[in-house]
Amino acid sequence: MLTTLIILAVSAVFFAVGKIRSDVVALCALILLIVLGILTPEEALSGFSNSVVIMMVGLFVVGGAIFQTGLAKMISGKIMKLAGDSEVRLFLMIIITTSLIGAFVSNTGTVALMLPIVVSLAARSGINASRLLMPLAFASSLGGMLTLIGTPPNLVIQDTLTDAGYEPLKFFSFFPVGVIAIIVGIIVMLPLSKWILGKKKGDGNDNKGNRAKSLDQLVEEYHLADKLSRCIVTPKSKIVGKTVADLDIRNRYGLTVLEIRREQKGQKHRIIKKVSQKLAGPHTQLQADDIIYLTGEKEQAVKFAQDYSLKDIAKDKQYGSSAHNGLDFYEIGIAEIVLLPNSRLVNRLVLESGFRSKYGLNVIGIRRKNEYIMDGIGSERLHGGDVLLVQGTWDNISQLNREEENWVVLGQPLAEAEKVTLDYKAPLAAIIMLLMIAMMVFDFIPVAPVTAVMIAGVLMVLTGCFRNVEAAYKTINWESIVLIAAMLPMSVALEKTGASTLISHSLVSGLGGYSPYILLAGIYFTTSLLTMFISNTATAVLMAPIALSSATELSLSPYPFLFAVTLGASMCFASPFSTPPNALVMQAGRYTFMDYVKVGLPLQIIIGIVMVFALPLLFPF
Repeated sequence: MLTTLIILAVSAVFFAVGKIRSDVVALCALILLIVLGILTPEEALSGFSNSVVIMMVGLFVVGGAIFQTGLAKMISGKIMKLAGDSEVRLFLMIIITTSLIGAFVSNTGTVALMLPIVVSLAARSGINASRLLMPLAFASSLGGMLTLIGTPPNLVIQDTLTDAGYEPLKFFSFFPVGVIAIIVGIIVMLPLSKWILGKKKGDGNDNKGNRAKSLDQLVEEYHLADKLSRCIVTPKSKIVGKTVADLDIRNRYGLTVLEIRREQKGQKHRIIKKVSQKLAGPHTQLQADDIIYLTGEKEQAVKFAQDYSLKDIAKDKQYGSSAHNGLDFYEIGIAEIVLLPNSRLVNRLVLESGFRSKYGLNVIGIRRKNEYIMDGIGSERLHGGDVLLVQGTWDNISQLNREEENWVVLGQPLAEAEKVTLDYKAPLAAIIMLLMIAMMVFDFIPVAPVTAVMIAGVLMVLTGCFRNVEAAYKTINWESIVLIAAMLPMSVALEKTGASTLISHSLVSGLGGYSPYILLAGIYFTTSLLTMFISNTATAVLMAPIALSSATELSLSPYPFLFAVTLGASMCFASPFSTPPNALVMQAGRYTFMDYVKVGLPLQIIIGIVMVFALPLLFPF
């Protein structure tokens, strides 16, 4: 027992100091428990197969898909309209929305759903995301106190009461307790998040990020949108079946075909869409319903459309809100390269450069000192120091790094590609997300929560809500996963050695002879302390019978004492590994162990003090 407590204490010190990564500390503690024979290898590794850990992996994927498809951006945009310019109103909306979702969905699921939305909100409003993410995690736990199904400890005390012959709690018996907890949480977190979390620095790559232009910045700098026209090939058009070379658009109209967008037949009004982008090569054959992206003078684009019976996409109602003069970068992207003075391309014409034949890329703009050349590019002779704006598939752009002796690729094009949202998949992602929530909320659907999350994660991948499977894997924060998986067996060690039972019995029995309020406080804070190292469900199972017997021995109502157990088990905010939601936001918010102590511990203590006086008013002794 003593050895287990020492390992736990030393781990807590390393977590607090923060010099070593938290997942490495957790793994070292786990290895020590195996080496010293406190846990068997099977017991020690059980955390990696725990349903909570598997659920976290799946929820990272679901959250990544919500972000990748732009669904998070859409939802955050609507919240921003409601919040206006007020940071306080935005903070309150996040806390209240998260709490309400947390009343019906697991706190882990709630955070995974809200995480990409809140990150997007922070970016839009210019607020440090660190200020919002920890309150988000805490709000999911606070909201769990609103209903019977909000958090597992609620069900634990319900079973304890019914087994002892007491009247069972109703679905909304927890509601007043949850409302008080949320109000206290808002009052405490609003100033603390600003004073402590709001001062946290970014990832240190801000300067680097400023040097690397985003896709939107490139579009704006080269005025691509200003000269962009989009036309739909109608079935009666004269160009159906012809190739781009047949049309000779550049010479006849002074226009450049940037790309051809094509949807699979019959998919215009379907939720599951497959959009194909094709770089416009000489041999690209045009089909009915193709969307041609052209750059050049608008008047010439109108003349070209009239000559070949094409339709302006902005006037086509079936494309709805998507009919805007903007570029999307799904399979096709753009990037800048700088020609070196000794490049083999210096003094060659763009047509002779081989970008099209060798790399499958088009040169669509040249920046020469302060001059931007966008017309007649093919006959332009290249100079050393020219910045070329090239267009092509992301895979082809990535090949440019192979010839660093001729040019330098500016920024990180592939990193920018990962930021591109597959917005045409947003409706599909929303349906999958709602399906997952339904499976988790409604009991008549015979699917376990972890299974629901796994189904949703796989569906997000199979339906193309990610660019590829690798993109889905990249959304998983393995440090958080390893941290939780390695710390879960610690609860087994504490129970196996009898440490948790000894702590709970000695603390509660020692307070039994004093005031009921003292006993109530002892039960809350004992439960709260144990939940820092043991899962909240296991702590509630351990403490509920002790609280019940303590109340009956003093001829008191067990209700306030059992509520103290579920509150203590659920309101655990002082460490990143006490609950999965705390771990989920740790990396995204760039928090340290001490950040949780500074913000979470005061909240945990204040809620306890308030509840010691509030519970007897709601459920008299």
